[in-house]
Amino acid sequence: MDFKKLGIVISREYLNKVKKKSFLLTTFGVPILFAGMYAVMIFIMLRSEVDSKRIAVIDNSGIVMPALENTDRITFKQLDETDPEAVKNRLGEYDADILLCISPLDSATKSVSATTYADKPMGVETASFIEGRINDAVEAYRIDSYGIPDLEQILADVHSNVHLTSYTVDEKGKETISQSEVYMVVSMALAMALYMFIAIFSSMVMSSVIEEKSSRVVEVLVSSVKSTELMFGKIIGVALVALTQFLLWIILTVMIIGILGGIIGMDKITGGVDQSQIEQMQQMSMTAGPTIDLTALADTTAVAEGPTGMQAVLGTLSSLNYTQLIVSFLLFFLFGYLLYASLFAAIGSAVENEADTQQLQIPITIPLLIGFFIAFYAFRAPESSIVWWGSMIPFTSPIVMLARIPFGVPTWELILSIGLLILTFLACAWASAKIYKVGILMYGKKSSFKDLWKWLKQS
Repeated sequence: MDFKKLGIVISREYLNKVKKKSFLLTTFGVPILFAGMYAVMIFIMLRSEVDSKRIAVIDNSGIVMPALENTDRITFKQLDETDPEAVKNRLGEYDADILLCISPLDSATKSVSATTYADKPMGVETASFIEGRINDAVEAYRIDSYGIPDLEQILADVHSNVHLTSYTVDEKGKETISQSEVYMVVSMALAMALYMFIAIFSSMVMSSVIEEKSSRVVEVLVSSVKSTELMFGKIIGVALVALTQFLLWIILTVMIIGILGGIIGMDKITGGVDQSQIEQMQQMSMTAGPTIDLTALADTTAVAEGPTGMQAVLGTLSSLNYTQLIVSFLLFFLFGYLLYASLFAAIGSAVENEADTQQLQIPITIPLLIGFFIAFYAFRAPESSIVWWGSMIPFTSPIVMLARIPFGVPTWELILSIGLLILTFLACAWASAKIYKVGILMYGKKSSFKDLWKWLKQS
């Protein structure tokens, strides 16, 4: 292989990509877009106000109305009416937005039922507030029904709120605070970032190969350089584009967040979400996927004989081995990208347009997706056998191993995983180069895996 010609191909591929308007738009536009979305989210959280609600109450139980205290957003007014049918269609006459009806007290269950009527659906916050006050009233009634003096105070005194503080002890006996939720967030971010980078930039290599083949430019290129030099030059050139874009994203994101912090205030950015919003996010996360203890992450109140929630987060972040994280990310991204890019380059050489790639690229993208799914399981059980094997099998290891690293991975496992990945890349690159050499000049026939296997054997 002529490294001088290889360098020319790499330079050509790199400059062609970075000079495109699409590269400039995505490089500078994506950080601005995400920063803008972040600023809008913070602005909405800080400035949004819930409309005040006027609630008319028909309390047939006699125990709920005393517990319905007015706030700056919700006011309660008890009605003399006992029939909701006479009120629910004439709320405006009663100067009310919502009608709350409380059933008579059930002596058997010592409870009540509640119904609301309104012209428009209530918000989640209003409904949760009303339910909480009604439950407080029923609980207070049940406590009083036992006839035990100061029972409510006794129950309050025995209530416990113990927070678990975890420490990781290394081989030298050094203790570092560790919070699983923080590891989970870091692990998720690394896995998702690597998955997107490998998928996007590997597909970019395939698109570039198809573009040159369909325009017949490749015929001119292979008359001056070997097909293997062209393939590896294209792969390495796109890799440099990816690294350039990645570094620019980091620099621009840090700069933009710093500017926003100066304008909005870092105290508002880090502490602008109140506890009720955190609890709502926690409830939504329970139904959306892996649960993250958002309350624990944001709680800054002191805990007896232990660090506060924010102290635990900062302590956990400071205990991470950032050198290992950065080096591992770069190595797994580099060789994971090279592995998949070589395979995508072989597919691109076998077709004349992107519509014909669907059948050929499915077997290649499936292992990448499997690795992504295993990475999500790694958040729950980083030491399970499926996660361990996923971090060793080269086609899934770039994503899965990065998801494991925040939880702690022995050095020998990292070395073994990277070694297997490099060996697999070399084998796949050798096979892809043989396919590329024949396929790049094949026209007029829709290729199949049978054709790729034939080209591999004959070249």
